[in-house]
Amino acid sequence: MKSLAPSPDSLVQPLVAAGAPAATPIAFVRAIALAYERRGLSPHRALAQAQIAPQLLQDDSARITAWQMEQISDAAMQELDDEALGWFNRRLPWGSYGMLARASISSPTLQVALARWCRHHGLLTDDIALHLTTQGDAATLAITEARDLGALREFCLVSVLRNAHGLACWMVDSRIPLIAAEFAFDAPPHADAYAVLFRGPVTFHAPRTAIHFDARYLHLPLRRDEQALRQMLQHALPLTVLQYRRDRLLVQRVRQLLAAPLLKPSGQPAHALPQHSAESLAALLHVSPRTLHRQLKEEGATLQGLKDDVRRTRAVELLHRTQRPIKQVAEAAGFENEKSFIRAFRGWTGKSPAEFRREI
Repeated sequence: MKSLAPSPDSLVQPLVAAGAPAATPIAFVRAIALAYERRGLSPHRALAQAQIAPQLLQDDSARITAWQMEQISDAAMQELDDEALGWFNRRLPWGSYGMLARASISSPTLQVALARWCRHHGLLTDDIALHLTTQGDAATLAITEARDLGALREFCLVSVLRNAHGLACWMVDSRIPLIAAEFAFDAPPHADAYAVLFRGPVTFHAPRTAIHFDARYLHLPLRRDEQALRQMLQHALPLTVLQYRRDRLLVQRVRQLLAAPLLKPSGQPAHALPQHSAESLAALLHVSPRTLHRQLKEEGATLQGLKDDVRRTRAVELLHRTQRPIKQVAEAAGFENEKSFIRAFRGWTGKSPAEFRREI
């Protein structure tokens, strides 16, 4: 099985040999070359297959394309017969990660699948351990290091997290945005690549190595079967990266942001809904406004429709449970003035807010 971990530039466009942007740090190629060296083998054939000039390994600022990273990883895994590419004390023979994927594919939910992946990964190697935990609304996939991984540490930890995250996205056929990523090592010279590898805030020199995401994704059912798995294992990189522009929880996430009350300078809730624009929401979701509108359309929703729904729910709740003046209800529901609120409310219910309140 080819590595499930994508290189940075493969996240933004299809794999092509020519004309693709070079964003993958040469440090990852050096790590593969080191694995060859430790086995007393030469990486020259793999470098040639990936069209990487050997002298490029001496240039700390050099970058390669996703296609090149895929080619050298594929060649190295087969030549070394090690899907871990030298990370661990024990080799992981060709097909090891495919075996883990098969053990997870029958799970009813992503939570069960990832828990199995973490548990079964420990059967392959005890050099590291993977842990899936939840706390509140956040899920965390963390790595514990049982030994010093040495010069291959960064490449190992990055790849293992990307493997698990990429497989999780594939299993539920959805993009799973990261809330944050943290690494228990200092920022490398190529730290800028991490902004693409792990979209969202990235922290170095952290107490642990982990990724964090919305725990609601754990409850999604798996959407892949054994046949789909066999196809994915034949060419893992594109299938684990390029198919996940869709976010199956996008509508819920947008609704949650729209319904979150504004905060006062003191940090206390101001009991008023924020007046988000497409631009402000897109920034919070780490997508472009155009992508936000497109993905909402794919889910059968519109931003204006979600705004109206959230405002209507808030207004009805306040009219039903409180005696606040209509003007205050309008403000709390995210309207700039009472007149526009009354007009919108009449469009939703066929009644004015005052009429609606009297009939409750």
